[in-house]
This record gives sequence, C-alpha cells and structure tokens, in this order.
Amino acid sequence: MDVIEYTPTRNDYAYTFGGVAPVMRVKPGTALRLWSDDAFGGALRSVDDLSSAKVDLRFVNPQTGPFFVEGAEPGDTLVLHLVALEPARDWGASAAIPFFGGMTGTDRTVTLQEALPDTTWIYELDRDRRTVGFVARHSDHRIELPLEPMLGTVGVAPAGGEVRSSLVPERFGGNMDTPQMRAGSTVYLGVNVEGAMFSVGDGHYRQGEGEACGTAVEGAMTTTLIVDLIKGQAPGWPRIEDDTHVMAIGSSRPMEDSWRIANSELVHWVSALHGLHTMDAYQLLSQITQAPIANVVDANYSVVVKAAKALLPDGAAFDGIHADLRARAHHLGAV
Repeated sequence: MDVIEYTPTRNDYAYTFGGVAPVMRVKPGTALRLWSDDAFGGALRSVDDLSSAKVDLRFVNPQTGPFFVEGAEPGDTLVLHLVALEPARDWGASAAIPFFGGMTGTDRTVTLQEALPDTTWIYELDRDRRTVGFVARHSDHRIELPLEPMLGTVGVAPAGGEVRSSLVPERFGGNMDTPQMRAGSTVYLGVNVEGAMFSVGDGHYRQGEGEACGTAVEGAMTTTLIVDLIKGQAPGWPRIEDDTHVMAIGSSRPMEDSWRIANSELVHWVSALHGLHTMDAYQLLSQITQAPIANVVDANYSVVVKAAKALLPDGAAFDGIHADLRARAHHLGAV
C-alpha cells in the first residue's frame, strides 16, 4: 500500500472544523502520513515561555487538513484507522493557562478568585526508553512517564454550514481529547458535507483522563492513518473501535449529558449490531460499561462509554472493517 505524505506549512493550518478549503483529495483506501503541530503551534519551548505572552487562544489546536474524501456524502460513515502515532519533536509542553482548566475559574464558571499562576512545564522525550520526563517547577522531583501518544482532535466538517473552533468537541468529533484516540483504534464519524472534510491535530505525548489542567503533554505528531468509507450507516456521534472494545463519545455540558449521549449511542449501536432489544442492550451495558472522562476543560465536556467485546454476543461492527484495517495496517509496519 502506497502512503501519501503531507506536511503543512504554518500558512496551511486550519483552526476550525468547516469553512476551510481542502488541502487534498483522497480516495477511500488511501494511507496518509501526516505531520501536525502541537496545540500551541510550537510557541512554548522553554519554561520561560508563558502562555499569557505567547499563546493566542484564537489560534490553538492547528489542524492538518481538511481532506476531501472522494465519494463521501452526507449520511455516510467516514472511517479513519490510526496506524501509528510518533512524536515529531524531542520535547512536549504543558501549561497552566490563566482562567483555563478544570480547577480554576473560567469564563463560564466565574469566580472572584485570581487566576492560577501562569506556568509552563517542558517534558523531554527519551525515544529509546519511550518515556517523557516530568520535572517539577517548585522542587527537585523528576519522574519518567510512559510515552502514550494520542490525538486530541479528529473531526469532520459540521452539518448546516457551521464553522466551529478547533477547541470544540461535538457531533462532528473535534477536540474530544480522549486517550482512546491512539494507534490501533478505528474512528467512525458521520459525514455531514460532501467530501467529509476531515482533519486531525493536537497531538499529545500522553494525557490523563480529564486533561485536568487544560493541557496534556502537547507535542507535534506524525500520524499514519488509513482512510475508508462506508456508504450510509452514519453514527449520530463519534464511535471508536479497537481490538478489545467498542466505544461512543458524547460532548456537551453538563457532563452527565455527555455521558447520556455516549451511553445512548452505544445502547443503540449494540442493539443493532447484536439484534438485541433496546431494553436488553440497556440492561447489559449497565453491567459492563466503563465511562472514562475524556476532558473537563473544553467548550463542551467529552465522556467515553466503552464496552468490552468479550462480554458482548458475537458480531462484527460495520461488517468487520476494523479487523480488515488492522490487517492492512500490518503491511504498513503497524504492530
């Protein structure tokens, strides 16, 4: 399988889902190797670089894309299989940004307290050991953390001609910030416009569930993925499948509505997939699902609801396309 490589220039970055002309047309079955910048656009390179001086929140999460998928029409299902995610720099950055994050007053959760201190942390990457190094700012603590690359943003153009910031997660995907978006995962997104117009970015070298301070270990990423298309069968909200689980993602506020969205999506998916009555699927999933929080900091909060395949009846989602893509990925050197 041939791989098409694409590296954007800074002038090529998109900061929205929707409203941007495609950078390339691709056919279903195409493998792409894409470079994407970090959420800060490379602005934070040392602990002396502060977000208040270096980061403009209008221009964060630069997107690589969008890509026009030939044959994709509204109501279809865009399929993206993440073959490999490799750090494209030897360092990543994280920051406590004033009035942004899960444990501070924000523009939506308003308090009279001062902002938390504007602080930057730099994590050095050890490629041989596949670790990133946490270095405390207020003591001499140093901790090596496992490298666990993921993508914060994967999405398509929204419906109805909407243009949405790359900070926002919603039905179209976007800034979901879930660690489940990693190599070996297959993402299913409903197509809203001709060509789907998908883009990716916001690479994280690792992130805890919730992304509590508002930023992960943000880093430039080289992503290898395979694009495919299923005619019709569009999911209402983003879905993910890996070798062990099926998952749905809801993004809204308050957070319990995010969970309700994801849970409903998974109930209906499992019901249709296995021929279960909706109430039986609801009961079964009530006993087996996990619900990791993806983020508590974005314009909408994202929650994943996931179910282990081993605890479900036999049956392959979307006619087994995940297994097929895993086999194709193997020829590209995927583990």
